[in-house]
Amino acid sequence: MIELLQSSPQDVDAFIAMEQQSSTLAHIIPYAKEAHLEAMSNAHIIYLSIYAEQKLAGFIILAIDQENSVEFRRIVISDQGKGIGQKAIALMEAYCVENLKRQHVWLDVFEKNTRGIHIYTKLGYRQFDEAVHEGSKLILMEKSLA
Repeated sequence: MIELLQSSPQDVDAFIAMEQQSSTLAHIIPYAKEAHLEAMSNAHIIYLSIYAEQKLAGFIILAIDQENSVEFRRIVISDQGKGIGQKAIALMEAYCVENLKRQHVWLDVFEKNTRGIHIYTKLGYRQFDEAVHEGSKLILMEKSLA
């Protein structure tokens, strides 16, 4: 069973370790501990811990924006390839509708993260734009939850 629970500052060390895994590090820009803690204290940033079989298995970062949307900023899964991330994304979408009263989610993903793009597309996200961050191409994707 997969669950999403509000994260706590005590989870941050585990999040940092997950971000440092080589399979994750290739697709994200990891945060320092202070950056995670500062973001966690921001009322517009939501950290959700992903539990699989009652064990911490990853986390999601969401940012509430001004256009009644949610930016799906990050998902990190410690043990990939088991469908945990896809199930967690479905729970995150329900959380956005039920708890945040938001009907639109958007994200950016590095173009080289073909696995991530495939999963997001499979889950109903569609590309709406492109951008460049520190010389790397980003694909911007969105999904209506209505």
